[in-house]
Amino acid sequence: MVKRILIGIFLYAFIGQAFAQLDANKIEELSNEELRSSLYRFSEFLKIPNNGRIPENIQANLEWSQEYLKSLGYKTQVLSSNQIPHLFASKDQNPTKKTVLVYMQIDGQPVDSSAWNQESPYLPALKHEVNGHWEQIPWSSLQGEIDPDWKIFARSASDSKGPAMVFFTALEILKKQGIEPAVNLKFILDFQEELSSPELAKVIEKNKELVAADGILIMDGTRHVSNLPNLTFGARGIATVTLKIFGANRDLHSGQYGNFAPNPVFEAARLIASFKDENGKVLIPGFYEGVNLTEKDQKAMEQVPESKDEILMDLGLASSDEVGNSYQEALQYPSLNIRGIQAAWVGEEVRTIIPSEMIIEIDMRTVQETPGQRQVDLLKNHIQNQGYHLISTEEPNEEERRKYSKIASFSYRIGSQPFRAEMDSEFGKWLESGMQKVFGNNYIKTRQTGGSQPMAPFINILRIPAVSVRVPNPDNNIHAPNENIRIGNYFEGIQTVLGIISESF
Repeated sequence: MVKRILIGIFLYAFIGQAFAQLDANKIEELSNEELRSSLYRFSEFLKIPNNGRIPENIQANLEWSQEYLKSLGYKTQVLSSNQIPHLFASKDQNPTKKTVLVYMQIDGQPVDSSAWNQESPYLPALKHEVNGHWEQIPWSSLQGEIDPDWKIFARSASDSKGPAMVFFTALEILKKQGIEPAVNLKFILDFQEELSSPELAKVIEKNKELVAADGILIMDGTRHVSNLPNLTFGARGIATVTLKIFGANRDLHSGQYGNFAPNPVFEAARLIASFKDENGKVLIPGFYEGVNLTEKDQKAMEQVPESKDEILMDLGLASSDEVGNSYQEALQYPSLNIRGIQAAWVGEEVRTIIPSEMIIEIDMRTVQETPGQRQVDLLKNHIQNQGYHLISTEEPNEEERRKYSKIASFSYRIGSQPFRAEMDSEFGKWLESGMQKVFGNNYIKTRQTGGSQPMAPFINILRIPAVSVRVPNPDNNIHAPNENIRIGNYFEGIQTVLGIISESF
């Protein structure tokens, strides 16, 4: 036993010496050597459709990921809940090292191939910019000098097969160098993140000892608008509401019934207007209650290099909502958004009718101080205070139609919960050391991202911090047609991972 311990200490010291050679220059050199072959592997990964609603898509991506992790020396097992698989991977744990659980999202949003400027979202296209337009170039272009401003266009290029692939590439580099990471690594791969990871919490609860770690590294999320290497210490949650406002029991001819039958679109417009004032602040009583930013929080946000005027110019806007004094501050509050509306027809299909119903789709981003259920209840109470009779059925019955002049159906779903880690924790400082090794001080820390990630189950169940490493460029068209990742970001992502996992925690 003593002999085994001494051998372990010797090997650990040897690995430590090996990692001492992984300074910024060596990390850049190794990343550059592996970049070309990594991009080719990445293109093969992107060719696998990954809609999390389709079991065959899930299985194909699971099998590809499983084989790759095995080739890197990791043992894998499938953890399922309600027949939804999640892939876990790890190696034998070194008791002298801290353990980090790496979360990866492998699924992507559904696609409308007709809206993409290429043959298919699942046939990755290498492109360069010419006079403001992105033109496709052959993949053989990678055999020459690689331009960091070239982009790869495909579904999940940025969200989030790209971030997953840069981590795999870092492991590939270490394997070729014959050295192990300075921390124990465990992996959990999620194939239904875009569906708010409905079974993830159950999987974590059932396998607490298996996934136990000292911190969670999230390989998901877009960089800050500055496109600097980026650590993000929290994310907002999300709750969605579908509101259907009813008019007559059928669509009516606007000539025959105009001036007589109320149009639910006008009712909806008045209701929507009651949600926010002209400065973009939510008017629902109590909506922001509980959010109090400290002087320490303000100082952390002030360290983020951003210009409000430049962001407005990039977005083509003259002014912003006035929820916060800056972009960063705005992300610290809950939000309410109309994400879609529908009534009757438009364009070539337009008809002279009074529609019988109007559908409003709402999403609300939440923060730790404003739980999803609370925000939903506040919205529901507000709508009722505007005079609406709310129903939970698809359609009102005849008695309800005769009794109430304002009727709407109200349904909702609570998605990912918000989370936030301390920026100056031991885990946070370890991540910073890795970033500084590669980028010096040329990186940023953001307190909270505006989007949502399914990390709350890890934090609540495992009681450990979670921080995301941001890789993709901010102009990546996340969730939209022509999603992309800049090769320079991909390259820096490989360097980021090498810098972090070669740092003792």
